[in-house]
Amino acid sequence: MRDVIQKVIATEAEAKRMVEAARAEADHILSGAQKAAEDLIARTRQEARVEAERMVEAAVRSGEQEKREHLSRTVAEIDTQVQLDEIAKQRAVAEAIRCVCGHR
Repeated sequence: MRDVIQKVIATEAEAKRMVEAARAEADHILSGAQKAAEDLIARTRQEARVEAERMVEAAVRSGEQEKREHLSRTVAEIDTQVQLDEIAKQRAVAEAIRCVCGHR
């Protein structure tokens, strides 16, 4: 009977060691998975940040180009609509100078 009790105790101890080893292995696997997830999140955030910066830069360049094109079209439109002869240009310049210099 004593042998049976000792075998039961030994078996229980072995089962306890196996459960503890399994828990330790599970903790190790979980820790590794969490680290991999954190690394993936950090990498994904960095990639998203870089992509967002690239998109903003492209939008700014596009906006600047559109602004230049609009300005060019406006200048061309003004040039075609406003035609001053040489005398009118000289008078306009003289008047502008008087206004800027404060001589009226």
